[in-house]
Amino acid sequence: MAVLELYTKYNRVWISDEEHVWKSAEIVKDFHSGDTVLELLLEDGSEYCYTVDPSKPQLPPLRNPDILVGENDLTALSYLHEPAVLHNLKVRFVESRIIYTYCGIILVALNPYKQLPIYGDAIIHAYSGQNMGDMDPHIFAVAEEAYKQMARNHKNQSIIVSGESGAGKTVSARYAMRYFAVVSKSGSKTRVEDKVLASNPITEAIGNAKTTRNDNSSRFGKYTEISFDRKYRIIGANMRTYLLEKSRVVFQAENERNYHIFYQICSCADSPAFKNLRLLSADKFNYTCMGGDINIEGVNDKKDLEETRQTFSLLGLKEDFQSDVFKILAAILHLGNVEIKNVGDDKSSVPPSDPHLAVFCELLGVSAEGLVRWLCHRRIVLVAETVVKPVPKDRAINARDALAKHIYAHLFDCIINRINTALQVPGKQHAFIGVLDIYGFETFDINSFEQFCINYANEKLQQQFNLHVFKLEQEEYMKEDIPWTLIDFYDNQPVIDLIEAKMGILDLLDEECLFPQGTDQSWLQKLYNYLQASPMFEKPRLSNGAFVIQHFADKVEYQCRGFLEKNRDALYEELVDMMRSSKLPFLANFFQEEEQNAAISKSVKVKPARPSVKPANKHLRTSVGDKFRSSLSLLMETLNATTPHYVRCIKPNDEKLPFEYDSRRVVQQLRACGVLETIRISAQSYPSRWTYVEFYSRYSILMSHVEADLNDKKQTCKNVLQRLIHDSNQYKFGRTKIFFRAGQVAYLEKLRLDRLRGACVTIQKHARGWSQRRKYLALRKAAIILQQYVRGKRTIRKTVTAATLKQGWAALVIQRHWRGYLLRQVYQVVRLATITIQAFTRGWIARKRYKKMIKEHKALVIQKYARAWLARRRFQTMRRLVLNVQLSYRVQQLRKKIDEQNKENRGLLERLTSLANSHSQTMEKLQGLETQLEKSTNQKASLEKREKKAKEDASLTIAQLQKEVEVLNLEKEKLEKTFEASTKDAKETFDQVKRNLLEEKENEARLRKIAENNTEIQRQDHEAEVATLKEEIKRLKEERVILQRKLEEGAQANSDLQEQVIQLTKHVKLIPELRRDLNNLQNQRNNMERKMKQQSEQARGKVSEIARQLLGGVVEEEVLLGMTSDESEKIYEVDDLLSAFEGLQKAIRILENHQREQKESYETQVEGLKLKMDHLENENSKLQNLFQEKSNVNENICQEVSRLSSENLVIPELKLQVSELQRQKQELEGLVEEQNRELTEKNKEITHNLQKKITEESSQRRYFEEKAEELEEAKRELQGRVEELEEENDHLKRQQLMENEVKSKLREETSRLTAENMDFDELLDQKDRLIKKLQTQVKSLETSQKARQKPASTIPKEYLGMLEYKREDEPRLIENIILDLKLKGVAVNMIPTLPAYILFMCIRHADYLNDDAKLKSLMNAIIGGVKKVIMSHQKDLEFLSFWLSNTHQLLNCLKQYSGEEEFLKQSTPRQKKNCLQNFDLSEHRQILSDLAIQIYHRFISVMHKTLTPTIVPGMLEHESLQGISSMKPTGFRKRSNSFYEESETYTISSILQHLTVFHSTMSHHGLDQGLIKQVIKQLFYLVAAITLNSIMLRKDMCSCRKGMQIRCNISYLEEWLKEKELQSSNAMDTLEPLAQAAWLLQVNKSTDEDAKEIIEKCCELSPVQIVKILNSYTPIDDFEKRVTSSFVRKVQSLLQDHEGSAQLMLDADYRFQVTFPFCTSTQALELLQVPNSLHLDFLNRI
Repeated sequence: MAVLELYTKYNRVWISDEEHVWKSAEIVKDFHSGDTVLELLLEDGSEYCYTVDPSKPQLPPLRNPDILVGENDLTALSYLHEPAVLHNLKVRFVESRIIYTYCGIILVALNPYKQLPIYGDAIIHAYSGQNMGDMDPHIFAVAEEAYKQMARNHKNQSIIVSGESGAGKTVSARYAMRYFAVVSKSGSKTRVEDKVLASNPITEAIGNAKTTRNDNSSRFGKYTEISFDRKYRIIGANMRTYLLEKSRVVFQAENERNYHIFYQICSCADSPAFKNLRLLSADKFNYTCMGGDINIEGVNDKKDLEETRQTFSLLGLKEDFQSDVFKILAAILHLGNVEIKNVGDDKSSVPPSDPHLAVFCELLGVSAEGLVRWLCHRRIVLVAETVVKPVPKDRAINARDALAKHIYAHLFDCIINRINTALQVPGKQHAFIGVLDIYGFETFDINSFEQFCINYANEKLQQQFNLHVFKLEQEEYMKEDIPWTLIDFYDNQPVIDLIEAKMGILDLLDEECLFPQGTDQSWLQKLYNYLQASPMFEKPRLSNGAFVIQHFADKVEYQCRGFLEKNRDALYEELVDMMRSSKLPFLANFFQEEEQNAAISKSVKVKPARPSVKPANKHLRTSVGDKFRSSLSLLMETLNATTPHYVRCIKPNDEKLPFEYDSRRVVQQLRACGVLETIRISAQSYPSRWTYVEFYSRYSILMSHVEADLNDKKQTCKNVLQRLIHDSNQYKFGRTKIFFRAGQVAYLEKLRLDRLRGACVTIQKHARGWSQRRKYLALRKAAIILQQYVRGKRTIRKTVTAATLKQGWAALVIQRHWRGYLLRQVYQVVRLATITIQAFTRGWIARKRYKKMIKEHKALVIQKYARAWLARRRFQTMRRLVLNVQLSYRVQQLRKKIDEQNKENRGLLERLTSLANSHSQTMEKLQGLETQLEKSTNQKASLEKREKKAKEDASLTIAQLQKEVEVLNLEKEKLEKTFEASTKDAKETFDQVKRNLLEEKENEARLRKIAENNTEIQRQDHEAEVATLKEEIKRLKEERVILQRKLEEGAQANSDLQEQVIQLTKHVKLIPELRRDLNNLQNQRNNMERKMKQQSEQARGKVSEIARQLLGGVVEEEVLLGMTSDESEKIYEVDDLLSAFEGLQKAIRILENHQREQKESYETQVEGLKLKMDHLENENSKLQNLFQEKSNVNENICQEVSRLSSENLVIPELKLQVSELQRQKQELEGLVEEQNRELTEKNKEITHNLQKKITEESSQRRYFEEKAEELEEAKRELQGRVEELEEENDHLKRQQLMENEVKSKLREETSRLTAENMDFDELLDQKDRLIKKLQTQVKSLETSQKARQKPASTIPKEYLGMLEYKREDEPRLIENIILDLKLKGVAVNMIPTLPAYILFMCIRHADYLNDDAKLKSLMNAIIGGVKKVIMSHQKDLEFLSFWLSNTHQLLNCLKQYSGEEEFLKQSTPRQKKNCLQNFDLSEHRQILSDLAIQIYHRFISVMHKTLTPTIVPGMLEHESLQGISSMKPTGFRKRSNSFYEESETYTISSILQHLTVFHSTMSHHGLDQGLIKQVIKQLFYLVAAITLNSIMLRKDMCSCRKGMQIRCNISYLEEWLKEKELQSSNAMDTLEPLAQAAWLLQVNKSTDEDAKEIIEKCCELSPVQIVKILNSYTPIDDFEKRVTSSFVRKVQSLLQDHEGSAQLMLDADYRFQVTFPFCTSTQALELLQVPNSLHLDFLNRI
């Protein structure tokens, strides 16, 4: 679109202003082509007319919309020009207190003149690894980009920091180097990164000084190369310096100082180390007092010297070197105080008694006479002779100052060289990053040789910058497939040629310096003669001693005075010879090196007239300008070989006031540093660049419905742009971005704002219209009421008579009686309905109470049997203990007879073999039982399939019944049409009652479905339990096989044991007979179940037959004949019966509507039907009770069999009980058959009655039309009928529930049978263990007899809970249980802390043996093994979690069994008995606790590393609230050479998934709940810290909508805590700072009350953080308001007394102190067995 179209009403422009450079104004009237005046309204309210030339309209620049103000990148602004840049910088600097801003690839840094908390290590780590542009602009972002590109592209990098004095160049360069030192730790002992940082204090001391613009101004240029190895760790550094300001050593302007080092040594003049230097105060030396004030506010020179000396030591520069440096510095100060006097007109002299002269000569080891001679004389070499000529005082002072400057320059170079040597570390350099800290473009009132060199260097840097910018732009265009067009830009090559080309300024200067009689004026005249034709060179009009050069930034006028002298930088050769002959080797080497360098130099050579002249002219071989040009050329070669990054430092004001913005000073520097040139270049192309997603999200409001519905967003964006902007040259479509010309984004923002404004107007219009209509209607209503009353009064006065009053009273009486009659009728109806409801309710309550009594009675019976079983179990346990005691006594008796019974052991072995054979036969029989059990399970599955098929058949029957109901409905509709007029009111009442009943029916149906679901869930649980029991049986079988194998290894036993074994064998042989009896009982039970199912099916068939008969009387015979005979055999479900009864209800309604006279008889018959159905249900319930009693009897049988099997001594009694139970079973069968017969008879009787009733109803149908007037009363009575039918429906539901209970009983019986099998297996295992124990005792007795020891001293004890191992098996133990342990094993999954228990049982055995060496060796091996496995799996979350749990459990075991009272409070008596008795393991407990802490921290670190990448995307960037966009697309132009990988998109769900995985892992490995809570608290703190830190460093995240997103995500985290029951972990407390920050983004921020509320609510945020958030708050739309500076200052004033940390960032690496809670273990050690899967066969249970 045309630019003129943008100059419309309400838009704003910039007009020039002398004071503020630019000021804003608003357009009052639309501007059209041909207008001569643009009417404007200034911000102060005054009007202004801007004149425009119609032929060539030069309109003022447009102002960007407020939504674009404050952008991180100046090139993202829609209008790119000088006022927009100035305003954007001012808003960020003054209002938001942000000092860094991007301008394309340039980082603009404004000096705040205040310490800011944005340079800590936390900030460095926050920027580490981030892409440039993802976070707020920062010097660390530039450093990270350079470091990343070096590591990725394997190319050297450079950071060019420039700016005028006082702009903050040195600090920026220092922070960049600090960033590299922190993120790239060398890992070596040399700590080279610390040395790199330590070099800064030294270089600042010898190269920085106070100026009028800066208290710490660098007076030299510095390029620092930081070297990196292949792992990109710092291995060294190297510095190159440029153009040291030597003149400052001997001269300082007012309010300036010399170099800092002079004042530092003077401040320590009284120190013993400096006594020999005979220093004075700085105000007593000429070289340090010229500027006046010698002190700097806030600077302690003495303290700075201590830091300088420490850094000397850190760099390895010894005391001797430091002493020599301080000697030379002190000598320079004393040289400045050497007094030179006039002696005549052209002579000068130095008093021999001058004290400073003596000190100077003493410190430097030179001759005082020679120094005095050559300071005041000069040797002139003529053709025939050499003449010594005295010089006047001025020239002598110049010679003295020249000597001081040369000495200091050599000292400076020497220190830099020594620093470079100290920073070199052995190792090959792979890449480097250079940091260039160099002076920016300078222009003063008087500009001399120094400013000329500085501006020459800046011209070269600007040229390199321009070329780099165009290279990046070309790469960006080529990447996006956009045609590249050449853009005009300022090329400063002519200026560079003017300076450095042949016969340029420097060449002419060097040529003039070769002539002894050359002067500044003659050189200037040559410039006028040779360079006058150059357009970049001018001659001033009013001066003959200066020249003007047109630099890229501005015109600069240079005064030629002093150019030659400074370029020569001459020093008399005689003084050089004296310094070369100094007795101080350190000084003498300076000038020896100068001589060597001069000999090697290849500069301009001038042939001397005679050989003797050559030494005198050595210093003329190279000039300062030539050296500077060479070094600058070398620097440019280095920069061109690297990838540059630019930092432009800006000085906001000259008064050094914090956050004060002087637009005039800033714009001067922006022009000088090339920022505005960058803006101009960007404005000529396509500066605004947005991705398609950003454009679609921002401007979807401008799309039509057809465009918005397209799936291809890219094509949608193209269609919208082509429709909105007709000039296709104003934008270009790239592959991933849309490129806009300057001003087009502002135009789109205007369209968007107009659309929003129009929508707001429409909403306001309708809202106001609605409000006004509401008010109008209220007023109209009030007026009508008033009119009614007034008119009524008038009518009454006119028409009221006595007769009218009487008629009125009569009408009232009639109305009263009629209304009373109607109310009585209604009351009677309601009363009747209430009584009916009460009757049914009371009946239901009574039945419910009866059922509860029945359940309580059954519970009492169950309790009786359970208590009896428990009593028997206690008796059996006691008897077993008595038998064990008797057995022990007998064993002791048997020891005395062991010699006599050795011969009988062989027979016992044979009998044991036969016992094993019989045992194997028993196992085969058990397997047969299991096969039968599987068959019964298959039969059960087939029955379930049949039941499912029956359900499907029933559904078909219901469908036919529904068709019949529809026929009945048609008849009902015909009858209702006949009596529609008389039944209208009654129908409404009936419909209301009907709806209530249907709602109750739906509630009951919903409850029924819930009950069915619960039943299904219980069935699944029982099936799962059966499967679990089968697995347990299988495991027991495996253990039985192991025990049987050990039985075969047994050899001997005594005669008494033989008798007991024989008895046990007999008992075992009886077990198959008992099992056969059990199988018979089970078969009988199955037969009973089948009979019960048949009876249930018959009952259901009868019910279905009744339903068919009910419907058969009122429907056609064809419908009834259509029902097949198979349908009568189907089994009905509750839903089917419910549908049938609904059809019955409809049929009965039709009948009842037409028979009032037969009402009472019909009600009686239905009531009888109800009672009969109740009776039928009661009979069924009795039958179920009988079946339940039978099941209980079977259960008692099982329990008795189990008890008898465990005892093996009461088998005869068991047989009697079995016969008795069989007799009871026969009686139960007879009783069941009798009940079945009664049920059949009652079903027949019910069927007969129902058929009779249906016949009577069919005969009465022809009288329905005569009874129509009684329909209303019949409907009211029908209400009671419906309730009765609902009650019958409830009975059927209960019947179905009873059937489900029967099924559940069957499943319980199956589980009981499985339990019986397990009891038998357990009994056999007990017998096997008893035999094994006896065999072990016999073996011990044999061993003791062979060893001929006393019987009393070798009685073995039963040490339960110990594991015995040999010393040589210790490595195998550690390897199998720790090093090679597989976490996926079955044993480990069953008991996660099993390794800890096994290790502790081994420790207990070592303690029992009182073997100190074995115990220490085992503990050390355990600790070493755990450390080794942790080191080998230090990144494996599973291993860390597992061993943290086991280490904690082992620590708990050591505490619990230590015998200390505090750990024994909750231990069982058995556990107290098993305590360690011989050793105190408290030291090992401490070591183990330290190891656990180490594992815990490693565990936390692994989770941190996993969780960290998801936090910022999930908590901040992801839009968790759909429809609320909290991101403002900025169009930021990321660096074209930055590489952006397509990373995975993380959401809040990703964070929750990680947390769930962590929690499940810890829970699976049995980690203590207290430790889990501590871990979750630490993770939540990490989420809060990283999120809050990102908010602090990302201005685009500080918006109201983003606060809503954050609070929503916090609620998700809170819900996760509730789901995992971790509310008590205090994890939410760690999120409180983040929650308060989100609240702060959402709350109002305008009034004083808001400020007070912020102070009260944000108690967890520090004052720095609160102010940072307020300053960074960014509106998303124009309708939001920015936070004013006055409000921020108000908050700051309220925060002055607020205590809080001064840190801006939270420490994300902070760790809460971990505590390992002690929890008493309930695991009995004596019950633990070592699984075979662990391969620990060498461990023996004691």
